[in-house]
Amino acid sequence: MGKLYAVGIGPGDPDEMTVRAGRILNQVRIIAGYHGYLDLIRHLYPDKEYIDTPMRGEEERCRMAIDAAKRGADVAMVCSGDAGVYGMASLLCEMAEGSGIDVEVVPGVTAALSGAALLGAPIGHDFAVISLSDLLTPWEDIERRLEMAAKADFCIVLYNPASHKRRDHLQRACDILLRCVPPETVCAAARCIAREGQDSRVMTLRELREYEADMFTTVFVGNSRTRITDGKMVTPRGYRRSET
Repeated sequence: MGKLYAVGIGPGDPDEMTVRAGRILNQVRIIAGYHGYLDLIRHLYPDKEYIDTPMRGEEERCRMAIDAAKRGADVAMVCSGDAGVYGMASLLCEMAEGSGIDVEVVPGVTAALSGAALLGAPIGHDFAVISLSDLLTPWEDIERRLEMAAKADFCIVLYNPASHKRRDHLQRACDILLRCVPPETVCAAARCIAREGQDSRVMTLRELREYEADMFTTVFVGNSRTRITDGKMVTPRGYRRSET
């Protein structure tokens, strides 16, 4: 019986991958994943066997990885960012239940962290991460979570703000936030983090409503204390206030 790993590879640049993730990928025989994520690392591990499935092929991907582990191979299921944050770790653990296969989750750098580093320090205090994809979560649940996070004055990180079929989800989310949050609230978008075409923009919540996001974009909404400091989005932790 082989071992199964759920590995977060970070945003895409090899420099952003953790040392532990790189070590695991070096030692396994098979690497499994969505082909778009595998394309980010194939050149680093040219001698590996690959299990490659398209988007929406998550269950098939897990089944193939589990079967390979049952045959004795050590297998790494790779995910962009972190394997446990909207990644494959939960499904892999569920599908491997009762199989006798040991599943080890190897953390990575999720977009909330890599995007925050690109922008400055937007999540320096309490924050919530919410996905705007309603493929697996009813929109009513997403709307309630947005409203509650806004009322609690959390900084908010929005994953999956748009896709080809969900062009208006970010606009709808902003309309929900604007019920509770001033339109001048500092916001930002980070796109293609640590990949070719990397870009970022700081704006107000009013401007964010009109922003053209895509599936490679991560959105940051500040809290009532978030401000622009030398061009960077910063949410103070409160140290300087505590000194006065």
